[in-house]
Amino acid sequence: MTAAALSAARPRAAGNPWVVAAIVVVPTFMEVLDTTIAVVALRYIAGGLSATVDDGEWVLTSYLAANAVILPITGWLSAHLGRRNYFLLSIAIFTLSSALCGLAGSLGQLILFRVIQGLAGGGLQPSSQGVLLDTFPPEKQGAAMTVFGLAALIAPVVGPTLGGWITDEYSWRWVFLINVPVGLLALAACYAKLRDPDYLIAERLELKKRPFQFDSIGLSLLVIVMVSWEVMLSKGQEWDWLGDPFWRVQTLAICFTLGLVALIIWELRHRTPVVNFRPLRERNFAACCIIIFCAYAALYGASTSLPALLQLLFGYDALDAGVVMSPAGAAALLAMPIIGLTLGRGTDARWLIALGLLGMTIGNYWMSQMNLFISPGEVVWPRLVLVAGLAICFAPANMAAYLYTPKELRGAAVGLLSLLRNEGGSVGTSMAQTFNERRDQFHTLRLGEYLDPFNAAAHSFVGRAGAFFLQQTGDPMASRQLALQELANLRQQQASSLAYFDSFWLFAALTFVLLFLVPFMKRSVAEKGARLASE
Repeated sequence: MTAAALSAARPRAAGNPWVVAAIVVVPTFMEVLDTTIAVVALRYIAGGLSATVDDGEWVLTSYLAANAVILPITGWLSAHLGRRNYFLLSIAIFTLSSALCGLAGSLGQLILFRVIQGLAGGGLQPSSQGVLLDTFPPEKQGAAMTVFGLAALIAPVVGPTLGGWITDEYSWRWVFLINVPVGLLALAACYAKLRDPDYLIAERLELKKRPFQFDSIGLSLLVIVMVSWEVMLSKGQEWDWLGDPFWRVQTLAICFTLGLVALIIWELRHRTPVVNFRPLRERNFAACCIIIFCAYAALYGASTSLPALLQLLFGYDALDAGVVMSPAGAAALLAMPIIGLTLGRGTDARWLIALGLLGMTIGNYWMSQMNLFISPGEVVWPRLVLVAGLAICFAPANMAAYLYTPKELRGAAVGLLSLLRNEGGSVGTSMAQTFNERRDQFHTLRLGEYLDPFNAAAHSFVGRAGAFFLQQTGDPMASRQLALQELANLRQQQASSLAYFDSFWLFAALTFVLLFLVPFMKRSVAEKGARLASE
């Protein structure tokens, strides 16, 4: 078939591009939401299924590992199945597995269904992003990435709050069952509206003429790499990382390192690789991969640390912590459409990326300067600046990443960037947990060095506290013990707060360093008539 015949037979999309954008971001929102919405429900899940909380964490780990395995090969699956067919199949299986998760009768069943849900959900982000890139013309690529960003950015922000509210008001099962009606509506809308573009149809016809070759070795290496990586990140702190006496973490680290080296070498030499690393040769795409990975690490790390800080040291419950963090989502909703319009007017994406990274740096540094005597409003503003910063740089980074990527490599590029975005969140979460615990130990020891009988302030505090407890108990020995315990509690409270503030400082430094990567990128302006490598 000629290109003209293909164009006549299958239009790019049925109807208004904005309608297409509205329906394809819904499955993306569902999939990203499921990476965070179950976090606050883990204790309820473990209790409801008669399991320990540590075992319940496999509900998250299994989903992330399955998601990570499928993301890099979405380009290959789309090319062979057709992107529309693959997208619809992913939505259908994701919706069905969500229903099964909500009906699971044991932890083993839930983990199995979460693996299926993760495998299906992995195809939703890249497919929806590819549809947006092909539906909108070059001058509106920024607007298209803004629509995608609304789903990819807002979902992890509102996930913990929504999950806590659903769990408190209804049941942890509705954390999964809520996907069913939304998934069915999205499936019907996408079935009616989506069509594959001409170049994908031609590519699929060309693949059908060739002998079918499946890269089984590449897929096996990919499974080893991603499963080792996700389990290591999820369980590393619990197993004491490289100090693990049972050599579980060390074994996972060796499998990951050797598997990754073997995977890269094998895939670069294979004629039809299941994971195509060639898009990373393009400078803009490689730079944006690093920026998105680290930016999401900073977002998830801060998003993990802040609610823990509020609940453990400020006495907030899960709902109150979510309410304090929620205004940041509104900031992202306001910022992203403005950024989309700015990109559409020919603004160089590099400047917006730098502005967004600077905003993230300021937001994290602002949180690092907090103390234990602040009001809820003083938590809202730095969090708002942090999320607004990521909202500002997200759409420009996604636009700049694909601006010079050839169309035949776009499917692989979308899968790789989606993988790195998700893995950035996993790394940030793991890094925050480990760093908080290590710095907590450090500050506890340092503060304890000054709490001795020769410290006048400590001696005075113990004396006044002892007198107070003596009035309550009438026992001098018990009063002194209670006074010393109160001093130890204050020391622990201060040490924990300093550890959290150090984590925010670490993420501020990470996003600041990313600023030096922006000048190495190529000029990134999506405008009508621009000469793009992807065309």
